[in-house]
Amino acid sequence: MELLVSFAVYFAVLILAMSVHEFAHAWTAYRLGDTTALYSGRMTFNPLAHIDIFWTVLLPLLLFISTRTFIAAAKPVPINYWGLKNPKRDMVLIGASGPLSNLVFAVILSLLLKSLPRVFFDYVFVQRLAYFILLLIYVNVMLAVFNMLPIPPLDGSRVLMGLLPEGLASLYARIEPYGLFIILALFSVGMLDYIVRPLITLILSLLGTGGSP
Repeated sequence: MELLVSFAVYFAVLILAMSVHEFAHAWTAYRLGDTTALYSGRMTFNPLAHIDIFWTVLLPLLLFISTRTFIAAAKPVPINYWGLKNPKRDMVLIGASGPLSNLVFAVILSLLLKSLPRVFFDYVFVQRLAYFILLLIYVNVMLAVFNMLPIPPLDGSRVLMGLLPEGLASLYARIEPYGLFIILALFSVGMLDYIVRPLITLILSLLGTGGSP
């Protein structure tokens, strides 16, 4: 029961952070001329629009129960490449918008937490709320850092693909069918933690929130 409660808390926090992330992709695409995400119902903060039963619910639950780790993914936001005003440049902006939105959200949350008068922390409710906010900050930073890894289909690969010359970009795009296997392989040998955690720790220290809650 305690394990399920922990999962429920992490899941709620992750869904909030994911909704901000996916909304940012959809909104940026819309501002750049592509209405696909808007008419697909993805330009919303409603978590139900972004949940994928397997990637967002079942896989995270199985991993959390078996390994105490938490990996999840939302439904990809549909983008019509040819609907964009400047497709190559705009894909960079769309890719970067998700992680950037999570960092902005983390900054806002950290400022909110610091603005609470110290006397409020004598109350248990405020202590629990502060823990929830700290966890939400951590998850937002984690999502931002993880998604900027240049491994397809993560956002970092969209940014890199838009920056590469056409020939190299086409060659790089060929690894996308194997991207998930690359991510799982790096995760299984601990390389993702080795790469991602120092960056998460650095950003949290800059925000003044310390390490993970």
